[in-house]
Amino acid sequence: MDEFIANLPVFREAIWQTFYIVTVSVVAGGLLGLGLGLVLYATRSGGLLANRAVYLVVNILVNVIRPIPFVIFLTAIQPLMLVTIGTTIGTDAVTFALSLAAAFAVSRIIEQNLLAVEPGVIEAARAAGARPLSILLTVVVPEALGPVILGYTFIFVGVVDMSAQAGLFGGGGLGDFAVTYGSQRYNWVVVYITVAVIIAIVQAGQFLGNHLARKALRR
Repeated sequence: MDEFIANLPVFREAIWQTFYIVTVSVVAGGLLGLGLGLVLYATRSGGLLANRAVYLVVNILVNVIRPIPFVIFLTAIQPLMLVTIGTTIGTDAVTFALSLAAAFAVSRIIEQNLLAVEPGVIEAARAAGARPLSILLTVVVPEALGPVILGYTFIFVGVVDMSAQAGLFGGGGLGDFAVTYGSQRYNWVVVYITVAVIIAIVQAGQFLGNHLARKALRR
């Protein structure tokens, strides 16, 4: 316990790094994934903006990238990191990679939830003369909002999990702190306290997501 107290400044920095990585990744990846998910939904056969070529390209891209384990994905896109952010290590590098990984996961969740919207709602909007893009943004998305929020909550939990691997690439965070100051030094108090903080972050995010989803479903 004394060693943990001595490393409190490092622990606080690790918490900040985790919050930074997770927040930026969920927001950036969530927005990019939303765009990809809308494209997948709208351009599929029979969709509001059906386009076989666009759907085929985006669908293959998502199917190829989404299953790749994060550590391998992080390694594979290092050339892209060098071009875009100028580094392959550190918090920004991990955040960049995690944002991309989250985007492809989000895209499929968005597509699946939008497909669950009742076709009758869409047909009613068409009968009222609404344009396809307007139907997509003002009818389909709001109808699927509750499940979509739950999907984002699921992604948030996954991002927190993947952020624990940030230390492998010098990204810091709670996972790196638990390994460096905990397990490698056989200091299990450090490990358990760090795990407790990670669980608290996940539970807080889950609670907020569930609350927002309930509000959306009661509209």
